[in-house]
Amino acid sequence: MTHNGPAGTRTADSVGVPSSSDTSSADLSAVVRETIAEVLGTTPDAIVDSTDLRTEYGIDSLELMAIGAQLERVLNVPISAEDLMGADTVGQAVELLAQRKAGRE
Repeated sequence: MTHNGPAGTRTADSVGVPSSSDTSSADLSAVVRETIAEVLGTTPDAIVDSTDLRTEYGIDSLELMAIGAQLERVLNVPISAEDLMGADTVGQAVELLAQRKAGRE
């Protein structure tokens, strides 16, 4: 389901993902931060590219699975908890997703 987001942009889903398949890296980063914040019960502003979820939030594999599943659904890009565990920071996870998206276009 889509709805109007900030400044009239079309979005999909509760995390405000642009419905266009051509998500910019800034949009992708925002989507990842919003998804993580939603799963962890914090604000997107608390999540930055250098955030280490294991060290700073004590994230576990179930939370990573929830993040991965939501990102797969929202971005239509395959990502597993194992892939996310391989990323030390949120920025590295964003880079991984950007590479996956680029490979699908």
